[in-house]
Amino acid sequence: MRDPYEDMQLHSTDYLISMSDHRRTQNNSNRNAYDSDLSVEAEILELAGNAARDNKKGRVTPRHILLAIANDEELNQLLKGVTIAAGGVLPNIHPELLAKKRGAKGKLETPVSPAPEKKPKPTKRPMAKKSSAKKTGGRIKKPGEVSKAVSADSTTEGSPSDSFTVLSTKSLFLGQKLQVVRADLSNVESEAVVHPTSSSFYTGGEVGNALEKKGGKEFAEAVLELKKKHGPLEVAGAALSGGFGLPAKYVIHCHSPSWGSDKCEELLEKTVKNCLALADDKKLKSVAFPSIGSGRNGFPKQTAAQLILKAISTYFVATMSSTIKTVYFVLFDSESIGIYVQEMAKLETS
Repeated sequence: MRDPYEDMQLHSTDYLISMSDHRRTQNNSNRNAYDSDLSVEAEILELAGNAARDNKKGRVTPRHILLAIANDEELNQLLKGVTIAAGGVLPNIHPELLAKKRGAKGKLETPVSPAPEKKPKPTKRPMAKKSSAKKTGGRIKKPGEVSKAVSADSTTEGSPSDSFTVLSTKSLFLGQKLQVVRADLSNVESEAVVHPTSSSFYTGGEVGNALEKKGGKEFAEAVLELKKKHGPLEVAGAALSGGFGLPAKYVIHCHSPSWGSDKCEELLEKTVKNCLALADDKKLKSVAFPSIGSGRNGFPKQTAAQLILKAISTYFVATMSSTIKTVYFVLFDSESIGIYVQEMAKLETS
Protein backbone atom coordinates (compact mmCIF):
# COMPACT_ATOMS: atom_id res chain seq x y z
CA MET A 1 0.00 0.00 0.00
CA ARG A 2 1.33 3.48 -0.99
CA ASP A 3 2.16 5.88 1.78
CA PRO A 4 -0.08 9.05 1.62
CA TYR A 5 2.77 11.13 3.05
CA GLU A 6 4.99 10.08 0.11
CA ASP A 7 2.27 11.17 -2.41
CA MET A 8 2.05 14.56 -0.72
CA GLN A 9 5.83 14.99 -1.01
CA LEU A 10 5.73 14.19 -4.73
CA HIS A 11 2.94 16.74 -5.33
CA SER A 12 4.87 19.39 -3.42
CA THR A 13 8.00 18.71 -5.47
CA ASP A 14 6.08 19.01 -8.76
CA TYR A 15 4.54 22.27 -7.58
CA LEU A 16 7.91 23.74 -6.63
CA ILE A 17 9.41 22.76 -10.01
CA SER A 18 6.51 24.36 -11.92
CA MET A 19 6.78 27.53 -9.81
CA SER A 20 10.52 27.69 -10.46
CA ASP A 21 9.98 27.38 -14.23
CA HIS A 22 7.30 30.07 -14.13
CA ARG A 23 9.56 32.40 -12.13
CA ARG A 24 12.46 31.78 -14.54
CA THR A 25 10.24 32.61 -17.53
CA GLN A 26 9.00 35.76 -15.81
CA ASN A 27 12.56 36.85 -14.98
CA ASN A 28 13.62 36.38 -18.62
CA SER A 29 10.73 38.53 -19.86
CA ASN A 30 11.51 41.18 -17.25
CA ARG A 31 15.18 41.11 -18.29
CA ASN A 32 14.20 41.56 -21.97
CA ALA A 33 11.95 44.48 -21.06
CA TYR A 34 14.76 45.96 -18.95
CA ASP A 35 17.23 45.62 -21.83
CA SER A 36 14.68 47.26 -24.15
CA ASP A 37 14.26 50.17 -21.74
CA LEU A 38 18.03 50.57 -21.55
CA SER A 39 18.32 50.75 -25.35
CA VAL A 40 15.60 53.45 -25.52
CA GLU A 41 17.32 55.42 -22.75
CA ALA A 42 20.66 55.12 -24.53
CA GLU A 43 19.13 56.37 -27.79
CA ILE A 44 17.49 59.34 -26.05
CA LEU A 45 20.75 60.26 -24.31
CA GLU A 46 22.68 60.04 -27.56
CA LEU A 47 20.20 62.31 -29.38
CA ALA A 48 20.11 64.70 -26.42
CA GLY A 49 23.91 64.84 -26.47
CA ASN A 50 23.80 65.76 -30.16
CA ALA A 51 21.28 68.52 -29.39
CA ALA A 52 23.53 69.86 -26.62
CA ARG A 53 26.53 69.83 -28.97
CA ASP A 54 24.58 71.64 -31.70
CA ASN A 55 23.71 74.35 -29.16
CA LYS A 56 27.35 74.53 -27.96
CA LYS A 57 26.53 73.33 -24.44
CA GLY A 58 28.82 71.23 -22.29
CA ARG A 59 26.12 69.21 -20.56
CA VAL A 60 22.73 67.73 -21.36
CA THR A 61 19.68 69.55 -19.94
CA PRO A 62 15.97 68.59 -19.90
CA ARG A 63 15.53 70.98 -22.82
CA HIS A 64 17.93 68.92 -24.95
CA ILE A 65 16.04 65.72 -24.02
CA LEU A 66 12.77 67.35 -25.12
CA LEU A 67 14.28 68.40 -28.45
CA ALA A 68 15.80 64.95 -28.99
CA ILE A 69 12.41 63.24 -28.51
CA ALA A 70 10.57 65.79 -30.66
CA ASN A 71 13.00 65.38 -33.56
CA ASP A 72 12.74 61.57 -33.63
CA GLU A 73 9.48 60.30 -35.12
CA GLU A 74 9.38 56.98 -33.23
CA LEU A 75 10.38 58.43 -29.86
CA ASN A 76 7.92 61.29 -30.28
CA GLN A 77 5.11 58.81 -30.96
CA LEU A 78 6.15 56.62 -28.01
CA LEU A 79 6.54 59.45 -25.48
CA LYS A 80 4.08 62.05 -26.78
CA GLY A 81 2.08 61.91 -23.57
CA VAL A 82 5.12 62.33 -21.30
CA THR A 83 5.84 65.73 -19.74
CA ILE A 84 9.54 66.52 -19.23
CA ALA A 85 10.08 68.78 -16.22
CA ALA A 86 12.02 71.99 -17.06
CA GLY A 87 12.05 70.97 -20.72
CA GLY A 88 10.28 74.11 -21.90
CA VAL A 89 8.04 74.12 -24.94
CA LEU A 90 8.68 73.48 -28.62
CA PRO A 91 8.45 76.54 -30.89
CA ASN A 92 5.15 76.32 -32.75
CA ILE A 93 4.50 79.78 -34.14
CA HIS A 94 1.44 80.51 -36.22
CA PRO A 95 2.48 83.33 -38.57
CA GLU A 96 -1.14 84.36 -39.16
CA LEU A 97 -1.64 85.11 -35.48
CA LEU A 98 1.64 87.04 -35.26
CA ALA A 99 0.67 89.10 -38.30
CA LYS A 100 -2.64 90.06 -36.66
CA LYS A 101 -0.94 91.09 -33.43
CA ARG A 102 1.56 93.32 -35.15
CA GLY A 103 -0.70 94.49 -37.95
CA ALA A 104 -1.94 97.54 -36.08
CA LYS A 105 1.57 98.95 -35.73
CA GLY A 106 2.14 99.42 -39.45
CA LYS A 107 5.61 99.23 -40.95
CA LEU A 108 5.03 96.17 -43.10
CA GLU A 109 3.58 94.10 -40.27
CA THR A 110 0.76 92.82 -42.49
CA PRO A 111 0.74 91.84 -46.16
CA VAL A 112 0.45 94.82 -48.46
CA SER A 113 -1.73 94.19 -51.47
CA PRO A 114 -2.78 96.70 -54.14
CA ALA A 115 -6.14 94.98 -54.67
CA PRO A 116 -8.17 96.85 -51.99
CA GLU A 117 -7.27 100.21 -53.59
CA LYS A 118 -8.70 99.18 -56.96
CA LYS A 119 -12.02 97.73 -55.76
CA PRO A 120 -13.73 100.92 -54.50
CA LYS A 121 -13.07 102.94 -57.68
CA PRO A 122 -16.66 103.00 -59.14
CA THR A 123 -18.69 104.00 -56.04
CA LYS A 124 -16.65 104.77 -52.92
CA ARG A 125 -13.91 106.94 -54.38
CA PRO A 126 -15.70 110.32 -53.95
CA MET A 127 -16.44 109.56 -50.28
CA ALA A 128 -12.81 108.62 -49.67
CA LYS A 129 -11.69 111.94 -51.16
CA LYS A 130 -14.01 113.93 -48.85
CA SER A 131 -12.87 112.16 -45.70
CA SER A 132 -9.22 112.50 -46.60
CA ALA A 133 -9.73 116.18 -47.44
CA LYS A 134 -11.18 116.82 -43.97
CA LYS A 135 -8.33 115.03 -42.19
CA THR A 136 -5.56 116.74 -44.14
CA GLY A 137 -7.05 120.21 -44.20
CA GLY A 138 -8.34 120.18 -47.78
CA ARG A 139 -5.41 118.27 -49.32
CA ILE A 140 -6.58 115.25 -51.35
CA LYS A 141 -4.19 112.29 -51.43
CA LYS A 142 -3.40 110.63 -54.70
CA PRO A 143 -3.73 106.85 -54.94
CA GLY A 144 0.02 106.36 -55.28
CA GLU A 145 0.80 108.09 -51.99
CA VAL A 146 -0.29 105.09 -49.91
CA SER A 147 2.46 102.88 -51.27
CA LYS A 148 4.99 105.72 -50.87
CA ALA A 149 4.14 106.00 -47.18
CA VAL A 150 4.62 102.28 -46.72
CA SER A 151 7.99 102.29 -48.46
CA ALA A 152 9.11 105.27 -46.34
CA ASP A 153 8.30 103.31 -43.17
CA SER A 154 10.32 100.36 -44.49
CA THR A 155 13.50 102.44 -44.81
CA THR A 156 13.22 102.87 -48.59
CA GLU A 157 13.75 99.26 -49.49
CA GLY A 158 10.73 99.28 -51.80
CA SER A 159 7.17 98.12 -51.35
CA PRO A 160 6.73 94.39 -50.75
CA SER A 161 5.09 91.96 -53.11
CA ASP A 162 1.72 90.29 -52.56
CA SER A 163 2.99 87.34 -50.46
CA PHE A 164 5.36 89.41 -48.29
CA THR A 165 4.64 89.24 -44.53
CA VAL A 166 6.95 90.55 -41.81
CA LEU A 167 6.54 88.36 -38.72
CA SER A 168 9.13 89.81 -36.35
CA THR A 169 11.43 92.84 -36.21
CA LYS A 170 14.58 93.49 -34.18
CA SER A 171 16.37 96.85 -34.14
CA LEU A 172 20.13 96.83 -33.54
CA PHE A 173 21.84 99.55 -31.52
CA LEU A 174 23.09 101.36 -34.64
CA GLY A 175 19.57 101.50 -36.07
CA GLN A 176 19.62 98.61 -38.54
CA LYS A 177 16.51 96.44 -38.65
CA LEU A 178 16.44 92.66 -38.81
CA GLN A 179 13.11 91.27 -40.01
CA VAL A 180 11.83 87.70 -40.25
CA VAL A 181 9.75 87.46 -43.41
CA ARG A 182 7.44 84.78 -44.72
CA ALA A 183 7.74 84.97 -48.52
CA ASP A 184 9.23 83.56 -51.70
CA LEU A 185 12.72 85.06 -52.04
CA SER A 186 12.27 85.58 -55.78
CA ASN A 187 9.32 87.93 -55.11
CA VAL A 188 10.93 90.11 -52.44
CA GLU A 189 11.63 93.69 -53.53
CA SER A 190 14.81 94.08 -51.53
CA GLU A 191 17.69 95.88 -53.26
CA ALA A 192 19.65 92.61 -53.16
CA VAL A 193 18.79 88.98 -52.54
CA VAL A 194 21.31 86.31 -51.56
CA HIS A 195 21.61 83.09 -53.58
CA PRO A 196 23.49 80.19 -51.86
CA THR A 197 25.31 78.32 -54.62
CA SER A 198 28.42 76.23 -55.34
CA SER A 199 31.83 76.96 -56.82
CA SER A 200 30.31 76.65 -60.33
CA PHE A 201 27.40 79.09 -59.63
CA TYR A 202 24.92 76.18 -59.65
CA THR A 203 21.29 77.35 -59.86
CA GLY A 204 19.63 73.97 -59.36
CA GLY A 205 19.01 74.39 -55.64
CA GLU A 206 15.71 75.48 -54.12
CA VAL A 207 16.59 79.20 -54.11
CA GLY A 208 18.41 79.06 -57.46
CA ASN A 209 15.44 77.36 -59.13
CA ALA A 210 13.03 79.99 -57.83
CA LEU A 211 15.27 82.86 -58.97
CA GLU A 212 15.86 81.34 -62.41
CA LYS A 213 12.15 80.65 -62.89
CA LYS A 214 11.26 84.23 -61.96
CA GLY A 215 14.18 85.92 -63.75
CA GLY A 216 13.93 83.83 -66.89
CA LYS A 217 16.46 83.89 -69.70
CA GLU A 218 17.98 87.25 -68.75
CA PHE A 219 18.86 86.06 -65.26
CA ALA A 220 20.31 82.74 -66.53
CA GLU A 221 22.51 84.62 -69.02
CA ALA A 222 23.68 87.02 -66.30
CA VAL A 223 24.78 84.09 -64.13
CA LEU A 224 26.66 82.50 -67.05
CA GLU A 225 28.40 85.79 -67.78
CA LEU A 226 29.40 86.16 -64.12
CA LYS A 227 30.74 82.60 -64.09
CA LYS A 228 32.97 83.35 -67.13
CA LYS A 229 34.32 86.57 -65.65
CA HIS A 230 34.76 85.43 -62.07
CA GLY A 231 35.82 81.81 -62.43
CA PRO A 232 35.20 79.24 -59.66
CA LEU A 233 33.71 80.71 -56.48
CA GLU A 234 35.76 79.82 -53.41
CA VAL A 235 34.18 78.66 -50.16
CA ALA A 236 32.86 81.69 -48.23
CA GLY A 237 33.25 83.76 -51.39
CA ALA A 238 30.56 86.04 -52.80
CA ALA A 239 29.95 87.60 -56.22
CA LEU A 240 27.33 90.02 -57.50
CA SER A 241 25.17 89.98 -60.62
CA GLY A 242 22.24 92.06 -61.82
CA GLY A 243 18.75 90.99 -60.84
CA PHE A 244 17.50 90.76 -64.41
CA GLY A 245 13.81 89.84 -64.45
CA LEU A 246 13.61 89.95 -60.63
CA PRO A 247 12.13 92.56 -58.29
CA ALA A 248 15.59 92.86 -56.66
CA LYS A 249 18.21 95.09 -58.29
CA TYR A 250 21.05 92.68 -57.56
CA VAL A 251 21.67 89.02 -56.70
CA ILE A 252 24.58 88.14 -54.40
CA HIS A 253 25.80 84.60 -55.12
CA CYS A 254 27.66 83.00 -52.20
CA HIS A 255 29.40 79.65 -51.72
CA SER A 256 28.61 78.53 -48.17
CA PRO A 257 30.52 75.65 -46.48
CA SER A 258 29.11 72.21 -45.77
CA TRP A 259 28.33 71.10 -42.22
CA GLY A 260 31.15 69.01 -40.78
CA SER A 261 33.84 70.44 -43.06
CA ASP A 262 36.98 72.07 -41.64
CA LYS A 263 36.17 75.39 -39.88
CA CYS A 264 32.63 75.26 -41.28
CA GLU A 265 31.15 77.54 -38.59
CA GLU A 266 33.83 80.18 -39.06
CA LEU A 267 33.42 80.00 -42.84
CA LEU A 268 29.64 80.40 -42.65
CA GLU A 269 30.07 83.62 -40.68
CA LYS A 270 32.63 84.80 -43.24
CA THR A 271 30.19 84.01 -46.07
CA VAL A 272 27.52 86.25 -44.52
CA LYS A 273 29.98 89.10 -43.92
CA ASN A 274 31.23 88.91 -47.51
CA CYS A 275 27.64 89.22 -48.76
CA LEU A 276 27.07 92.30 -46.61
CA ALA A 277 30.36 93.83 -47.78
CA LEU A 278 29.29 93.47 -51.43
CA ALA A 279 25.99 95.18 -50.62
CA ASP A 280 27.86 98.03 -48.92
CA ASP A 281 30.17 98.38 -51.94
CA LYS A 282 27.05 99.14 -54.01
CA LYS A 283 25.67 101.37 -51.22
CA LEU A 284 22.52 99.26 -50.95
CA LYS A 285 20.00 99.78 -48.16
CA SER A 286 18.40 96.34 -47.94
CA VAL A 287 19.51 92.71 -48.30
CA ALA A 288 17.37 89.56 -48.19
CA PHE A 289 18.90 86.30 -46.90
CA PRO A 290 17.50 82.78 -47.00
CA SER A 291 18.64 80.39 -44.26
CA ILE A 292 22.12 79.86 -45.70
CA GLY A 293 23.73 76.48 -45.00
CA SER A 294 20.69 74.69 -43.56
CA GLY A 295 19.56 73.22 -46.89
CA ARG A 296 21.68 70.77 -48.88
CA ASN A 297 24.82 71.91 -47.00
CA GLY A 298 23.51 70.16 -43.90
CA PHE A 299 23.83 72.75 -41.11
CA PRO A 300 21.32 72.25 -38.27
CA LYS A 301 18.77 75.04 -38.65
CA GLN A 302 19.31 76.46 -35.18
CA THR A 303 23.10 76.42 -35.55
CA ALA A 304 22.88 78.16 -38.93
CA ALA A 305 20.55 80.83 -37.53
CA GLN A 306 22.84 81.51 -34.57
CA LEU A 307 25.92 81.85 -36.78
CA ILE A 308 24.20 84.06 -39.37
CA LEU A 309 22.74 86.41 -36.76
CA LYS A 310 26.07 86.62 -34.95
CA ALA A 311 27.89 87.43 -38.21
CA ILE A 312 25.42 90.20 -39.11
CA SER A 313 25.55 91.74 -35.64
CA THR A 314 29.36 91.77 -35.48
CA TYR A 315 29.59 93.10 -39.07
CA PHE A 316 27.50 96.16 -38.22
CA VAL A 317 29.56 96.81 -35.09
CA ALA A 318 32.78 96.69 -37.13
CA THR A 319 31.38 98.62 -40.12
CA MET A 320 30.02 101.82 -38.58
CA SER A 321 29.48 103.50 -41.95
CA SER A 322 27.35 100.71 -43.48
CA THR A 323 24.59 101.91 -45.82
CA ILE A 324 22.46 98.81 -45.09
CA LYS A 325 19.37 99.67 -43.08
CA THR A 326 17.30 96.49 -43.31
CA VAL A 327 18.22 92.81 -43.43
CA TYR A 328 15.44 90.36 -44.26
CA PHE A 329 15.44 86.68 -43.33
CA VAL A 330 13.16 85.26 -45.99
CA LEU A 331 11.76 81.93 -44.78
CA PHE A 332 8.78 79.75 -45.59
CA ASP A 333 8.57 76.74 -43.23
CA SER A 334 7.23 77.23 -39.70
CA GLU A 335 10.21 75.51 -38.05
CA SER A 336 12.75 77.93 -39.53
CA ILE A 337 10.52 80.91 -38.75
CA GLY A 338 10.22 79.81 -35.12
CA ILE A 339 13.98 79.33 -34.78
CA TYR A 340 14.86 82.72 -36.29
CA VAL A 341 12.26 84.56 -34.19
CA GLN A 342 13.59 82.87 -31.06
CA GLU A 343 17.29 83.44 -31.84
CA MET A 344 16.73 87.02 -33.02
CA ALA A 345 15.08 87.87 -29.69
CA LYS A 346 18.29 86.82 -27.91
CA LEU A 347 20.46 89.35 -29.77
CA GLU A 348 21.83 92.18 -27.69
CA THR A 349 20.86 95.65 -28.88
CA SER A 350 23.42 97.62 -26.96
